[in-house]
Amino acid sequence: MKKTTLSSDQLLSLLQSKDEQGFNYLYENYAAALYGIVYRIVQYPEESNEVLQDAFVKIWNSIASYDEKKGSLYTWMLNIARNSALDKIKSKSFQNDLKNQSLPEFVNSSNPLSTEQKHEFNEVEKGVDTLREDYKILIQKAYFGGLTQEEISEELGIPLGTVKTRTRAALNELKIILKDFKIIFLFFLLR
Repeated sequence: MKKTTLSSDQLLSLLQSKDEQGFNYLYENYAAALYGIVYRIVQYPEESNEVLQDAFVKIWNSIASYDEKKGSLYTWMLNIARNSALDKIKSKSFQNDLKNQSLPEFVNSSNPLSTEQKHEFNEVEKGVDTLREDYKILIQKAYFGGLTQEEISEELGIPLGTVKTRTRAALNELKIILKDFKIIFLFFLLR
C-alpha cells in the first residue's frame, strides 16, 4: 500500500474544507515533529501528549486564521504547538502537579521526521548557529527552552529591554539568513 504524499497547499485545502483525510494526514505526518517541540518545553510524556492533542484541535479549529503570507503551514503549526506547551507549563494545575512528579523521561519517538521536516529543522539549526553568540543564546532559550522574555532577562541577568531588542534583531537576522527557505519565525516570537 503506497503512502499518500500531500503538498502543503493540498493539505491546507483539505484542512480548510474540514476534510477528515486532511486531519488524518496532518496527524500521521506531523505528530512526531510537533511532539518533539512540545516535549522539549513540557518534559513529561503524558502532559506532552495532552498538549499535542490540544494543539491539533487548535490547528483544526483555527485553520481559517492561517495566513500563508506570514509563513509556512508547518511553521504556523509549530507556533501553535509551542504556545500550547508554554500555556501548559505556566498553568497552576501543571505547577501543582510538578510537586508530585518524578524526573522527566527522555523522549523516545519511533516516528521519524519526514524529509521536508528534517530539512526545515536543519535549516533552522544552521541559521541559529550562524548568529552571534548573544543572539543564539536568546533564540535557544526562547525556542528550545520555552522561556519568556521576562524569564530570559532574569536568568541571564540582563535588562528586559535589552532582551527584547536583541531578540528582535536576532529574528530579523534569521529572516534574512533563511529567506530562501520561506521560513518565517513566527514560532520564535516571545510572549
